[in-house]
Amino acid sequence: MKLGEMMVANVKKFYSSCTTILVGKAASYDGSTIVARTEDSANGQFAPKRFVVVTPEEQPKVYTSVISGVTITLPENPMRYTSVPNAILDDGLWAEAGINDANVAVSATETITTNERVLGADPMVPGGIGEEDITTIVLPYIHSAREGVELLGQYLEKYGTYEHNGIAFSDIDEIWWLETIGGHHWIAKRVPDDAYVTNPNQLGIQEFRFDDPDNYMAASDLADWVAQYHLNLSLDGTLNARDAFGSHTDKDHHYNTPRAWYIQKKLTPTMVQDPMSDDIPWSNKPARKITIED
Repeated sequence: MKLGEMMVANVKKFYSSCTTILVGKAASYDGSTIVARTEDSANGQFAPKRFVVVTPEEQPKVYTSVISGVTITLPENPMRYTSVPNAILDDGLWAEAGINDANVAVSATETITTNERVLGADPMVPGGIGEEDITTIVLPYIHSAREGVELLGQYLEKYGTYEHNGIAFSDIDEIWWLETIGGHHWIAKRVPDDAYVTNPNQLGIQEFRFDDPDNYMAASDLADWVAQYHLNLSLDGTLNARDAFGSHTDKDHHYNTPRAWYIQKKLTPTMVQDPMSDDIPWSNKPARKITIED
């Protein structure tokens, strides 16, 4: 490869980075919940997108994934919703994100990471669901962000997944962030109203509690699964999900965590943290209300 080609390749690689930002209603300028995510296909050149409105009549009754082949009989009475599928459908629909008639939104998805201990305890499922499928099989049927977590969680436990993803669900009051942590296991956490979240391409949730269903949800057998396979690494018995389920690789330190660090330095200038730290907060409080322009 010539030097010029190497430089172009490195620029493309540098900018191929999904990053999710979530803003609670008490942290935003106008009191709205905000979900934003960059698309990791530079300028859409690898997967150009369309914006469409899907009516109930156009929603399939049975959905089949192009990538995995999983077939799912969908619920009755879908709502109208928007989505941004691929313009070229050779690799599947990839509806990615949208808002439905109940004013519930989904952003699916942020590719994240996990570790070998998790995969040894719960391997990926080649015939499961993935990023291609999530918006289409969930968004038309949910009336709140919490319902989105519950429905996707049911699908993950039943069909499994072949990849690691973070998914945001929002309504007028709440934002929930769901992370897949194995072939059939998942966790979800409610974004604090007065905080924002930065999530690059790695598992982000830190503190996780089983005794607070208002703010945390998980796969039905998560606690037993964690205990069975000795996945909790904490010394005091509390569960730090990032320590237990996430990766702590050189790629994280150079590619992922600096993005979270930089955004948080802009929104919370007083934050003191190493840009390659494994402990950069998942959520933080801003120095002032956050605007769309920010």
